[in-house]
Amino acid sequence: MKTKHLGRLSRRTWGLGILLLVCLLLVAVAAACGGGDEGEPTGSPAATGTAAATGSPAATGTAAATGTAAATGTAAATGSPGAQVCGPAARQATTTSGPTPGISDTEILLGAEAILSGSNGAVYATLPGSTKAYFDYINDTQGGVCGRKIVYKVEDNQDDPAKALEAARRLVEQDKVFAMVGSLGDGPHPGSWEWLNENGVPDLLVSAGGARFGGDPCGHPWEVQMIPSYTIDATFLGQYISEYHPGATVAVLWENDTIGQDGFAGLKQTLDPSSNPIVADQSYEYTAVSISSQVANLRKSNADVFVIHGNLGFTAQAIKAADRTGWRPQFVGPYINNDDLIFQFVSPQIVKGMVTTNANKLAVAHDTDPAVAKHFEIMQKYGGPAPSNFTIYAQILAEVAVEALSRSCDNLTREGIMETIESIKDFHSDLALDGVNFSFSPTDHVAYQSSIFMRATVDEKGKGRWEFFGPVRQFEGIQ
Repeated sequence: MKTKHLGRLSRRTWGLGILLLVCLLLVAVAAACGGGDEGEPTGSPAATGTAAATGSPAATGTAAATGTAAATGTAAATGSPGAQVCGPAARQATTTSGPTPGISDTEILLGAEAILSGSNGAVYATLPGSTKAYFDYINDTQGGVCGRKIVYKVEDNQDDPAKALEAARRLVEQDKVFAMVGSLGDGPHPGSWEWLNENGVPDLLVSAGGARFGGDPCGHPWEVQMIPSYTIDATFLGQYISEYHPGATVAVLWENDTIGQDGFAGLKQTLDPSSNPIVADQSYEYTAVSISSQVANLRKSNADVFVIHGNLGFTAQAIKAADRTGWRPQFVGPYINNDDLIFQFVSPQIVKGMVTTNANKLAVAHDTDPAVAKHFEIMQKYGGPAPSNFTIYAQILAEVAVEALSRSCDNLTREGIMETIESIKDFHSDLALDGVNFSFSPTDHVAYQSSIFMRATVDEKGKGRWEFFGPVRQFEGIQ
């Protein structure tokens, strides 16, 4: 866990689109919610938050954000970094001696376990594919890093914790990877991360939004999280409600898994109950087909603000279900919902006004933004997937990895790469929004920790789009 302070607009992380990273669109069509002309997605397993960092199409260019606002509240934490042993000292017991695995005179071998198959694979496989395309671009144009080509091997975790552990062990014990980079999935990654930390294997820039993955850098000193946790994101959502809807009552629908549990916890710790009381909440299982009954129960509260801590599929269901009952509150949701895909399942007129968060530039800016145009070029030339907000997030992840490796040339060891990452301050990708930078330390292992709000709008042709508003906001508190 770590503490973040405010007042560093030009020095830090996140604006969301994400990430991503995100995350989150498992959208199998279901008939459960009935009504309306749009197709309706079932909620699908939590998977990642990429997007955490995923962007969402629509707004062109970058947000014109001025100033910095603090997202207060503290997400669930375990202990205080100051009272713990962190950094190199925390890794000493699990640091191995002898030759460093995955490093030869010509190659650096990196690995990842990610969702490549199943109902989620079509969406999430684009992330490691994009990361690999960027590594191939670096190999081709710069000769790799430290005079060595980056080899990136990704194993399918099949969205299952047991399979994630099998994949990680295979990559580490058989393939002898130097480090894991960009492993993906809130559902599967809990199966491998403890084992990796216990065995002194860097588990870098994971695309999983659970607070656990970045919230304990002293107890899990080999773990580094890329996307923002759902708890961090919830502090921004709580700040939006407090600032823009003072005195409003709040109803919360939350998924009974990492997305909902961590998000709801962060929201409760951020909102002032005397100003914005939570008057009703309902949970659902991510395996549910329909959430109409939960929305009906929440509708009885007639709350002014409806916060949906779930992935895009369930969010689409909830918005339609609320509309059918005549309940039209202010909709608010985490960054994993900020993709144009939602407009395919819910009429833009109904989604209009929904607020979420973002951190990255949007793929639709490829005609106006040179960095996004370059991203399109890299994806096309080096075998990446079709460019999207997901691929933008995944390239940013790869850029951070390349930055860390390039600073470690004199000490290409597992401990060396960890110390290097912990020394990175204010790294900025041209694909991130202005004011979104990445910093780490021995007590800070989360990349994205700043955000800009996004609002769903409808253009003159009736097409839904997302637009940025407000200043860059920095997380302030303990995750």
